[in-house]
Amino acid sequence: MNLPLFETPRSPLAERLQALAAEGIYLGTSSWKYEGWLGSVYTPERYATRGRFSRKKFETECLAEYAETFPAVCGDFTFYQFPSAETWQRLFATAPPSLQFAFKAPEDLTVSQWPTHARYGARGGSENEYFLNAELLERGFLGPLAAYRERVGVVILEFGAFSKKKYASGAHFGRDLDAFLTQLPRGWRFAVEVRNPEFFEPEYFDILRAHNAAHVFNAWTRTPPIEAQVLLDQAYTADFLVARALLRQGRAYADAVRKFEPYSAIQEPNPGAREALKTLIERARSQKQMAFLFVNNRLEGHAPGTISAVVEDL
Repeated sequence: MNLPLFETPRSPLAERLQALAAEGIYLGTSSWKYEGWLGSVYTPERYATRGRFSRKKFETECLAEYAETFPAVCGDFTFYQFPSAETWQRLFATAPPSLQFAFKAPEDLTVSQWPTHARYGARGGSENEYFLNAELLERGFLGPLAAYRERVGVVILEFGAFSKKKYASGAHFGRDLDAFLTQLPRGWRFAVEVRNPEFFEPEYFDILRAHNAAHVFNAWTRTPPIEAQVLLDQAYTADFLVARALLRQGRAYADAVRKFEPYSAIQEPNPGAREALKTLIERARSQKQMAFLFVNNRLEGHAPGTISAVVEDL
């Protein structure tokens, strides 16, 4: 049986995370609506209707209970849509003002060619005319979000792996990225996540540094392990830190889903990723920098448990 990690009103983990948040170091998970967390993060009785668990009640209300433990969350859902003003209003109304959000910019801005996947329909395989369109990002995403700017820790620009034909190097990609970042409005923290290992070179990192945009230390199928990335001095490109611990190197996302669902317990500890997160926490402390560090269920099987293990071991 999976024993509760988080007890009300304030668990030891919540106290540790709140203490780190007071230093400007925010840890949280990638998304939050996981029924596998019932009994650990979430209290099943809070989501009962007429004595039975209500999925609708859970998905609508669980963010408030999430925020009782975690000071930050990454909203991955925004990668797939431009949320309306009404959507933003409903979301921010469900959580306390203290909860810091990271949001991924919509893929309409970061995909250069649409994948040939059923989800993309007729546009699959075609070029994306809105790739790196700063005006669309500002008008369609940042504009409606501006009313909640103080609650947005960072906006993440996630780029999937590019073909060699599209970008032969990080410097090549960096030239287009430089033009895009130059056009973005001030007053937001931006972070860039790339999945091409050959992009991890000084010319690319220099572009990020010129715009005070953070490199996202990311654990993904084909990127260098996150524990190797944190050792690259050149990868610290901004006055804040961002990390997304997503997958073990070499593992496909779909394989991790099959292996770890329903994400109710840690199944495969990843010591390297844990050490990397601790390294980033200690660096943020020593440099007095803000940090936004997120863990995905697909890293070890249970993101809340991973975070608990990291902070207990500090």
